[in-house]
Amino acid sequence: MKKKWSTQMKEGQTDQQNPAENEQPDVIQDKEREPENHEQEKDDIIAAQQSRIEELNNKYLYLFAEFDNFRKRTSKERLDIIKTASADVVTAMLPVLDDFERAIRAFPDDETVKSLKDGVVLIYEKYRAVLVKAGLEEIKAMGEEFNTDMHEAVANVPAQSDAQKGKIIDVTEKGYYLNGVIIRFAKVVVAN
Repeated sequence: MKKKWSTQMKEGQTDQQNPAENEQPDVIQDKEREPENHEQEKDDIIAAQQSRIEELNNKYLYLFAEFDNFRKRTSKERLDIIKTASADVVTAMLPVLDDFERAIRAFPDDETVKSLKDGVVLIYEKYRAVLVKAGLEEIKAMGEEFNTDMHEAVANVPAQSDAQKGKIIDVTEKGYYLNGVIIRFAKVVVAN
């Protein structure tokens, strides 16, 4: 019986060793699979982080572009406000400019009032120079084609020739631009 027991033990040991031997390849296979799974997990994490970085970078670029557009827009608006802020003041001064021009035309060509006329012309030129420096520019009208974007017709008269048709033959009130924007239309007489 002792032999049987030892055989059984040997067999038992063999049986016990066989499962251990059977397990070892599984453990080795699991250990081999574990680095593969670990590498796959690393790749997944890296891919997720890269997509997150790309998403955040896109958000940053969008925000940067939006801010840059905002900065440019506000800068342009500020310049437009500065350019047109004086429009009310300059528009209010235009009748004075018109009065100076009428006064100069009203002076007679007499030597006795020549010094008085020269004084008025000098003041007119200084006044006009200040307005021109502020951005005032006269709209050309006399002899030009009538253009409703710049001119306002106050009268129509029959044309004396075909060349005059549709042209401005008289200006009753000058028109002006202020920094490229019309602040007063030229009031004109048009030949038809």
